[in-house]
Amino acid sequence: MNINKLLKRDMTVIKRGRSGPFISGSPSIRGIMLHVAAAVTPALIWAVYLFGLRVLIITGISVASCVASDALLTLLIYKKPLISDLTAVISGLMLALTLPAATPLWIPAAGGFAAMLIKQLSGGPGNNFLNPALFARTLIMLIFGRMMIYTAPGVQLPLFGNVDPSLASETAMTALNDGRFPNESVFELLYGKCAGNIGEISALLILLGGVFLIIRGIISYKIPVSFALTVVLITYLFPRIDIDSSYAVYSILSGGVLFAAFFMATDHATSPCTGLGQIFFGIGCGGLTVLFRYTGVFYDGAYPAVLIMNELARPLDLLAFRINGPSKKKKTAKKQKNDKKTPDTAEETAEIPETIESDEENVDDGLKTEIIELDDAEDGKNG
Repeated sequence: MNINKLLKRDMTVIKRGRSGPFISGSPSIRGIMLHVAAAVTPALIWAVYLFGLRVLIITGISVASCVASDALLTLLIYKKPLISDLTAVISGLMLALTLPAATPLWIPAAGGFAAMLIKQLSGGPGNNFLNPALFARTLIMLIFGRMMIYTAPGVQLPLFGNVDPSLASETAMTALNDGRFPNESVFELLYGKCAGNIGEISALLILLGGVFLIIRGIISYKIPVSFALTVVLITYLFPRIDIDSSYAVYSILSGGVLFAAFFMATDHATSPCTGLGQIFFGIGCGGLTVLFRYTGVFYDGAYPAVLIMNELARPLDLLAFRINGPSKKKKTAKKQKNDKKTPDTAEETAEIPETIESDEENVDDGLKTEIIELDDAEDGKNG
């Protein structure tokens, strides 16, 4: 891989190898965004079933805010019309999926503007040094975290008004942070019957959406697998509650680990392109997630972990490039070339004596022929 491609990460030209987070060549940016939207649609529909139409209102406000803000900022900063590549739509969708259904409606509107502001100040699509949706979500939780209310499935939520705080329900992540097991069973967390953010409810639907993107070649399996395995391994070896493997299972199914691993950490512009860099990136995300959860720095830890690792994406690519870069490839190619030359030379050397012997035989035959001809000529003279 050319080192210039690692330094210039522009989504306008997607020419990545199979080791990159996105497939090489064929799908356009718009096509990639449509795949991502299709992958999260089942989780969104399930959230609507559990929490009502307020989910769609929050999603619509978030998407509309991102699209309008993106168009306005593009016009003001770059004096160009908005490019309809659907990146703003997906940013709004991802932001909505990381918020609870009881979120005040003005928060996704403000978050959409913050997401597009950081996107445009970074240079537009493909040049982001931070995931726009994650940046906005983290900013919201830092400033308005106390206004975030989580409700249990089946609670009737108003379409436009504020949600009564008395309807708040405990999430599985809250229980784990308090040092106890959640009230929900592993099966309930798997298929999704618990309080939480819109896109995090059903771990099974998140897995299905992630597998869909991997099969379609839109994302690489290296980041989500290394992310999830790191969380499971650390929480299994160092559980907070009891030496019980169930704590590791609850840790991976609670909060935003799976959603962040499949849909946030694999963002093209803010994740490594090299295969080794992706593995390092996923391990870093998983390690920081557990660290933040254990220390109580962040409520969940998955999203801030990915946001921090976004800053290390390019250094990890450069590290991977140095480890598996062209120097190693050149040495391997040179060695292979020398290995090929050695037996050929030996064969040629072995063939030389045979050639010499054959030449000597030809010379001897020629001399014998000349001697016979001379004898015949002398006999003719004598006769």
